Amino acid sequence: MKKIILLFALALSAFLAQAQNGTTLKAGDSAPDFKLKNVDNKEVSFESFPNAKGYIVVFTCNTCPYAVGYEQRIIDLDKKFKSQGYPVIAINPNDPEASTADTFNKMQDLAKEKKYPFPYLFDAGQKITDEYGAKRTPHIFIVSKTAKGNVVEYVGAIDNDPEGTKAEKVKYAEDVIASLKSGQKPAVTQTKEIGCTVKRKAKA
Repeated sequence: MKKIILLFALALSAFLAQAQNGTTLKAGDSAPDFKLKNVDNKEVSFESFPNAKGYIVVFTCNTCPYAVGYEQRIIDLDKKFKSQGYPVIAINPNDPEASTADTFNKMQDLAKEKKYPFPYLFDAGQKITDEYGAKRTPHIFIVSKTAKGNVVEYVGAIDNDPEGTKAEKVKYAEDVIASLKSGQKPAVTQTKEIGCTVKRKAKA
């Protein structure tokens, strides 16, 4: 009986740990800070943007067709909102052993080729990916800088047009930032992220 209870306790502990690791941040949660290596080999954190009012944190990668499809829209978000206090910070969540086209060197090549105007950070060990609970590429987290620290305002998709074919689209990210700039809370704080799953090494 004791052995059964012990096995049950271990199984429950593993389940709870897995559930905790799999939880995605939501609006109102504190946004964990980070210090990750950028493609220019310098470390970047929220503190790298002292004049920011908030941040557009995008988990994206080199290879996913959805990430590729959203690439120009991510660039456009940075060009539009960085000067207004909301810079893009892109983070590659994929393990380079599981996705060999997502190595740091290939991230550097892509950022140079596409002339990324924003940091493109390498999340070694996927620690920050797990802290945010990023599931797909792209997966966006819009964060406000407040007196009480950095707070998540929105989580999900950039817009409702992953195929890039709609003449009229709901621009979730832009709508959120417009609300924040006007001093209001966003009407929509969460949408379903659409993209490729984050790539992880197979467990031994």
